[in-house]
Amino acid sequence: MEIPELVEAYLAGQPEPKQTDLRLLHARMLAEFPGCRLWFTDGTDERGKVVANPNVGYGVRTLTYADGSSREFYRVGLSANTTGISVYVLGLADQGYLARTFGDSIGKASVTGYCIKFRRLAVIDAEALQAAIRHGMTVDQTG
Repeated sequence: MEIPELVEAYLAGQPEPKQTDLRLLHARMLAEFPGCRLWFTDGTDERGKVVANPNVGYGVRTLTYADGSSREFYRVGLSANTTGISVYVLGLADQGYLARTFGDSIGKASVTGYCIKFRRLAVIDAEALQAAIRHGMTVDQTG
């Protein structure tokens, strides 16, 4: 299957009302960042062991490892979790940025160094979430 088909299958497999919220977030990402690279990771490692929840990713950044090797990965990820939805904003040099900038204004969400986790879109400020996403999609990889 192609990535858009994998994403659709993942979204279709989510229970309501989570599916509707995930579809809305996915549509917003595609509308605001048309042509961005779309990713899907099924949450398994190279041996097939489940190591994370499946993720839909958007954009592209380069990860550089201590040994000097590098690989491409997404900038912003979207994932269902057991209690709701997680939005991952990756590559921020300042791990306090999300919590400091959006923690008080986003509503009923847990905000960590790279993750905004919430139960439903209805309990958060969607504009604050979109501003955090926009930052993750546009900031240089060291900022």
